[in-house]
Amino acid sequence: MNNIRNFCIIAHIDHGKSTMSDRFLEFTGTVEKRKMKEQLLDQMDIERERGITIKLQPVRMEYEGYILNLIDTPGHVDFSYEVSRSLAAVEGAILLVDASQGIQAQTLANLYLAMDQDLEIIPVLNKIDLPAAQPEKVKKEIVSLLGCDKDDILCASGKTGEGIEEVLKRVIEKVSPPKQEKEILKGLIFDSVYDEYKGVIAYVRITEGEIKPGDKIKMFATKHESEVLEVGYFKPQLVKADKLNTGEIGYVIAGFKNVSECRVGDTITSPKGESTLPGYEEVKPMVFSGIFCKEGSDYSKLREAMDRLKLNDSALYYEPEHSPALGHGFRCGFLGMLHLDVVQERLKREFNLDLIITVPSVSYKIFKRNNEVIEIKNPQELPDPTHIDRVEEPIMTLDVVTPKDYLGGVMQLVQEKRGSYKTTEYIDEDRVVLHYEIPLTSLLTDFYDKLKSISSGYASLNYEFLEFRKADVVKMDILVAEEIEEALTSIVYKDEAFKIGKKIVNSLKESIPQQMFVIKLQAAIGGKIIAAERLSAMKKDVTAGLYGGDVTRKRKVLEKQKKGKKKMMAMGKGKVDIPPEAFISVLKK
Repeated sequence: MNNIRNFCIIAHIDHGKSTMSDRFLEFTGTVEKRKMKEQLLDQMDIERERGITIKLQPVRMEYEGYILNLIDTPGHVDFSYEVSRSLAAVEGAILLVDASQGIQAQTLANLYLAMDQDLEIIPVLNKIDLPAAQPEKVKKEIVSLLGCDKDDILCASGKTGEGIEEVLKRVIEKVSPPKQEKEILKGLIFDSVYDEYKGVIAYVRITEGEIKPGDKIKMFATKHESEVLEVGYFKPQLVKADKLNTGEIGYVIAGFKNVSECRVGDTITSPKGESTLPGYEEVKPMVFSGIFCKEGSDYSKLREAMDRLKLNDSALYYEPEHSPALGHGFRCGFLGMLHLDVVQERLKREFNLDLIITVPSVSYKIFKRNNEVIEIKNPQELPDPTHIDRVEEPIMTLDVVTPKDYLGGVMQLVQEKRGSYKTTEYIDEDRVVLHYEIPLTSLLTDFYDKLKSISSGYASLNYEFLEFRKADVVKMDILVAEEIEEALTSIVYKDEAFKIGKKIVNSLKESIPQQMFVIKLQAAIGGKIIAAERLSAMKKDVTAGLYGGDVTRKRKVLEKQKKGKKKMMAMGKGKVDIPPEAFISVLKK
């Protein structure tokens, strides 16, 4: 036990966590050089393509007689739940800061999470080989943030491997070994995945006792009991072991086939175990969207896919939903727009599903005139305005880290998005942290892109839920060919309804293909049309076969075509199939 060190890497997105992990694996000889590839710990294709880490990933390394258990964590604000779960399973954290970009919003957020867990923080300056690196300036930022000595900050490069040995030695020296209080088995499930053949694979940190194949175990929260079939650790692929001892991080397979039997945050204990480890706070989804299949017959396939994803992504919330227009599907809750984007991409790739995603919304608290209070996650559920006393929306605390040269532009953007200014904090003479309170709906679509554009990519943000506050909002329906398109219904601010309605109908006009008849595109609040566009009919040249003769022949054929189009609309053959690109273009508005 004295030779075990459990630690993780925390940083802002794109500060080099995965590259640093690659160098650790290479330096300790955990992975052979011929098998080495970039972002080795990122298992999903989507992680490699986008260059981001979505899932935490544990790996066991051996160096100078020590067992080093590393957990690589994501950096994006949407996946901070993964970070908090990783921190609960370790005793130390490497705080990685990009030498060219300095401290950013997620650096601060993840640092505070680590401090809450009372972990040993090891500050490391990464990317010191870059021409734009400013090590001395960034060191000052870290010193003022942590209150440490300048000499405590290590310099390294995840790309060249410089300083890697010093970082590992500092981990061995500073991070305390695990402690054991009792002999009774106790282990924390910090993640889990589903395997077609092995069932549920639980990622565990053993805090007390030991676990081996053949042992009887109990899940403390769900009360499910089973027999251990296999235990082992990560290299980074699964490697079988005879047993897992106190302080070790590894996996346990106990034949669980159901998602609900093995929850993330639960405690594995012996059947006689009577105490539990502190688990995780129940994560609260922030963004809600409906997911439906284009083909109704794929619903059972979608349900199975959602069950599998839930096991691999404990932050995903979903419940069955039925829409008269879209059929059976699910109302899903996500931690943010990137989380939504990743989930829909995984459903399409891993389960080959053709999906319709409704316009994202947040949950609202509705106070009715009869004193009833309800929470709605779907714009369709908004009651009639005559029954509503008031509506409350979620408000977030927003922290924006930006160079002071871009201060004016950033403040103007947040003000336009209904943010209310609180305070300004200076990190150093060049960089500031702006503190705001802002409605969550303002952050949903293009806020991040606009912030990056205004600040030339230098600004970064972090946000957390604060409270619910009164909002003046209305339900806006979008009609396509005089039929309400449920997937496009949204809740908007009353004073912005016309502007948003106009944007959506213009966007649909550009992305819906022409039909043989005129398509009316309308935005409506209640029975009142507030914005409209017309998509002109595709004109088939019915006069091409005519030549010579009187002009009345041509008019007669054109009149017949006109009547045919009216008949087509009347018989219901004028239904418009909206392509997925149209939904995506609306989401970006």
